[in-house]
Amino acid sequence: MAKKKKKKVATKKRATAKKKGEVLIVQSKFKEALKAEGVNVAADALEGANNVLQWYVSQAATRAKSNGRKTVRAHDFMA
Repeated sequence: MAKKKKKKVATKKRATAKKKGEVLIVQSKFKEALKAEGVNVAADALEGANNVLQWYVSQAATRAKSNGRKTVRAHDFMA
């Protein structure tokens, strides 16, 4: 008799922003918003904005944890 093969169960991978260089911003929307402001967009603008956003995410998570919460709230992004 042939052995039955086990079915692989698909697992969802959790998205993490901890990877250095992972883009958190939609490039087309970012460029569109800046163009609407009447300015040009340099090649490194997305990278700079993404670095700032990653820093904000890290700071908000730290603040939530320091307040004994696992949930990041809007006010965690305010200084």
